[in-house]
Amino acid sequence: MINDSVVRSDFQAGDEENDLNLRPKLLDEFLGQTKVKENLSVFIQAARSRKESMDHLFLIGPPGLGKTTLAQITARELGVDFKVTSAPALDKPKDLAGILSTITEGSVFFIDEIHRLKPAIEEMLYIAMEDYELDWIIGQGAAARTVRIPIPKFTLVGATTKAGMVSSPLISRFGIVQRFSFYTEEELASIIKRSAKILNVNVDEDAALLMASSSRGTPRVANRILRRMRDFAQVYSNGVITKQVVTSGLDKLEIDTLGLERYDREILLSIINNYGGGPVGAETLAISIGESVDSLEDYYEPYLIQCGLIQRTPRGRIVTDKARTHLGLEGIYDANQRLLF
Repeated sequence: MINDSVVRSDFQAGDEENDLNLRPKLLDEFLGQTKVKENLSVFIQAARSRKESMDHLFLIGPPGLGKTTLAQITARELGVDFKVTSAPALDKPKDLAGILSTITEGSVFFIDEIHRLKPAIEEMLYIAMEDYELDWIIGQGAAARTVRIPIPKFTLVGATTKAGMVSSPLISRFGIVQRFSFYTEEELASIIKRSAKILNVNVDEDAALLMASSSRGTPRVANRILRRMRDFAQVYSNGVITKQVVTSGLDKLEIDTLGLERYDREILLSIINNYGGGPVGAETLAISIGESVDSLEDYYEPYLIQCGLIQRTPRGRIVTDKARTHLGLEGIYDANQRLLF
């Protein structure tokens, strides 16, 4: 019996209810990530024409860019079953064996946070990916023996925010590797307008662009902001999301024009005020703002680095002049990044 918390076979499990209808269902509906989408379209069409399972797919990128959605779309476009789990939920080899022994031919099996797989499970996955067999030990002690159990051919889709933590042997077994990049403001504005139609709310063009510029290059954040602006518009603007509504709403949510939230500004101010602008190590910085190192490195830092607000150096994080300008803290600093005047 497979634990429901380990594997979910439906496309919508584990999502927030408000996100369900906003997720694109087909490749043509998926906006942005043009190169990834074009390549995947070719691979899917080729697999379908040969009536084979598609090669294993490895998706790399920060959270909220659409890796899970694209895995779901891949299964739909291939016309096969979809099973999803996350690496931390796979506690023992029998968990993985239970899933792989019950999948159907050609299924798409999605593992999120694949960099967190335990070594024993990863070793079992190697054989399953290459030979479509499972190594299973029967008996104990001197009577123990290994048998190989055949399993249906399947497509493994692995997703990670930390490609550097995935072992080389595992990466080498993926035939298709695709990297996600942050979305442009134009792409996010298109996503916001599409989501607004689904939510049956009117959005001005200027309002969509302003929300896009404050969405950290991430569709998940864009849809979250849209839902909050819908609330403000319903109370203050007869349900229409205007630029004025968005400006007021972002101010209430403490989100600025670069999309920085309160914690982002606290990170920058902590480096400036407590550590003279840097350098400061990740662990020290995480403790100073009351966040985990994983949250700092996975959620906050990628966007701050992309915006050019902080730099990673061998000695630690350093705040840039652009960050000081954005925070209104311009001045002249010495060689140790300490404010002179």
